[in-house]
Order: sequence, then structure tokens, then C-alpha cells
Amino acid sequence: MRPYFCYYMVMIKTAKIQGFKVNLLSFEEALEYSLNSIKNNQNVHIVTINPEIIQNAKNKPELKNIINNAELVTADGIGIKIALKFKGINQQKITGVDFSEKMLQIAADNGIKTAFVGAKKDVLELAVKNSLEKYKNLNIVYSHDGYFSDFNPIIDDIINSGAKFILCAMGSPKQEYFISELKKRAEGALMIGVGGTFDVLSGTVKLAPPLFRKLGLEWLYRTIKQPERIKRIFPALPIFFFQSIIDSVNDKSAR
Repeated sequence: MRPYFCYYMVMIKTAKIQGFKVNLLSFEEALEYSLNSIKNNQNVHIVTINPEIIQNAKNKPELKNIINNAELVTADGIGIKIALKFKGINQQKITGVDFSEKMLQIAADNGIKTAFVGAKKDVLELAVKNSLEKYKNLNIVYSHDGYFSDFNPIIDDIINSGAKFILCAMGSPKQEYFISELKKRAEGALMIGVGGTFDVLSGTVKLAPPLFRKLGLEWLYRTIKQPERIKRIFPALPIFFFQSIIDSVNDKSAR
């Protein structure tokens, strides 16, 4: 039996991929969990985990600890979905972009104060502008680009703004380290690391066509559009899959 945690009467199972926690829940359950956490004044850190984050965190104990202690770790993309398939688990993808867009609508509908932190200044400004136009009544009370080294002034500003939903698009591991520090001082805030989501919200980067998304090939589409991503994917992705196969074999042997 897999471990689980109980929150607001929802039983959320968890699995492990190479020592990293992944929560097993549907997209709708993740949204409900997130909204309830804000309503009940609970701090929640959401990690949208992918193979790159796992490979990067393996030799960083502090980062691994932050990820495994996050309140919610969602399966971002086909790589995590396949790794769970090796273990006999059919998990729905919950990508950072899709989840962010749904939560922005929920924030607008529920009057939740929102903050955007990350990306380049021009990209951030477009992401804020487009989001305000798309989500009527969305209240973005704070925004700042991701080019800073001292976390404290930004955290001070977020706390003073009263934001309860914070999107951090600085890439891993910076966004995880930042949220870890923010979480120590925040009260009742939903904090999520969303990587390149502001690029999509700004219109700078287009989402993959529906067929690519349906087949789980968003990564391939983005690589075609941004060839420089090849260095990030290879050899990290093949190594991740090979190690995931070994992990699943060891998991079955231990049962």
C-alpha cells in the first residue's frame, strides 16, 4: 500500500520516483485542494516536478528536502507520467501552465490577491497585462522579475502586498529555494513554482498544438522551436528513464 496524507477529507496517495515524492491525484482534486488551503489559511508549496528537476536535485540534499516536504508535488509532463507507468500507476498530468491558468481563474472568481514573480521584465509585464485582460476581476497586487539575488526585499514586498496566491516562474532550483524562504513567513499562501509559464502567459512562447499535447510531446515541440533546450534534455532525459526503470524493478523486488 502506498502512503497517503489526508487533507480536508481528501485522501491523497503518494508515490516515489527515485526517492522523490509525487502526489497521485486528479487535476480537479489538485485545484480543490489548493483553493481550500487558501480558504483555511494554510501555507502550501506546490512543486510541478519533471525529470529535469529530479536529475538536478539528486546531488543537492537541501533541494531534495524542499521538494519532498512540499505540501503538493504534481506530475508535470510525460516524463513523470511514464516513470509512474513503470510502477503500474496511471497518473494524470498536471502541468504548471495548465494548473496556473485554472488557478488564475479561480483567484479571479474568489477575489484572491495574486503575485507574479519571475521571468524577464518585459515578459513579466506582458504576462501580467494578458492575465488581467483574460481573467476579469483578477487582482494582481504585486509583480517582480526574476532577476534578483537577495530574496528578503522581495519576500517583504509580497508579505506586505497581502498576496495569497504566488506564482514563481524563476526556473528550478531558484524558485524552490525562494518559495522555501517565503513559506517561513507567509500566512495562508499558495506558492507554486511554474518555470517558464510566464513565457506562455505573455505570448512569447506558444503552447504546443493540441495533437502534441494529447500525445505528451510538448517537450518535442518546444525543442523544435527552441533548439537550445537540447542541452537541457540530453543526456538528462534518457538517464532519467533508465534510472526510473531500475527504480521500478527495485520497487517491485521490495514488495
